[in-house]
Amino acid sequence: MKKRELDLLVLSDVHLGTYGCHAKELIAYLKSIRPQTVILNGDIVDIWQFSKRYWPASHMKVVKILLDWISKGVRVYYITGNHDEMLRKFTGFELGSFRIVNKVVLDLDGKKAWCFHGDVFDVTMQHSKWLAKLGAIGYDTLILLNRVMNYFSMKLGYGKISMSKKIKNSVKSAVKFINDFEMTAAQIAIDNNYDFVVCGHIHQPEIKEIASREGKVAYLNSGDWIENLTSLEYHQGQWQLYRYEEDDQLLLTGEPAPETEELHNTQVLFEALVQEFQIKQG
Repeated sequence: MKKRELDLLVLSDVHLGTYGCHAKELIAYLKSIRPQTVILNGDIVDIWQFSKRYWPASHMKVVKILLDWISKGVRVYYITGNHDEMLRKFTGFELGSFRIVNKVVLDLDGKKAWCFHGDVFDVTMQHSKWLAKLGAIGYDTLILLNRVMNYFSMKLGYGKISMSKKIKNSVKSAVKFINDFEMTAAQIAIDNNYDFVVCGHIHQPEIKEIASREGKVAYLNSGDWIENLTSLEYHQGQWQLYRYEEDDQLLLTGEPAPETEELHNTQVLFEALVQEFQIKQG
């Protein structure tokens, strides 16, 4: 299958190292494209919930694909998020075509795109981090339970259902939070004369124009690879919201098989990553 050329790929909220991550689907997607620039817009590795007991082979494969792109000169920006905030101490680190940043402004055909994760707008994150982490654990448990339910639902011939989506879409406070998040990001972008504001964090894929009395801006959110399996693609002056479930060429039949191969030790994981990177650089 011929790979699709992209000027820019934006991924966020992959949450490698958690049970909810759809790594196998992400691998199929990454193998189908050839981007020139990549923005990893936060929460790629879930350091909050990282467990040395759970790091499947497919999660390592995602990392290997990204390392392969870097070794080939693909510009990769790793924007830190709240679940991988530990990396913020390395902000400014640069090696080859790879760079760790908190935010980045790109020139896209003469227009300015402001890219950042978005947790800076989260009041819970700023004032009650322990509560946010507790909520993350509950969310991951809900996603895991949802995947088990969907496995049996597909076997019985029924469609899939997203419990977390239903909760977010029905709870007024959740809807208000999403709306406030989008408006806040858009207003700051308008005030700074950006043409695009690109976020992650809220797991809500979106491309839309937001206007205020001061102006308007294109708001974009790359979604996630937990529930929505989405990304943002920019090519030849056009943005597109990619949805895995709408990609007929890649769509897998039913629920992916359970992982069987795991790395059981964080030291083994680290050594494997270093070795892989050395091979790519050599």
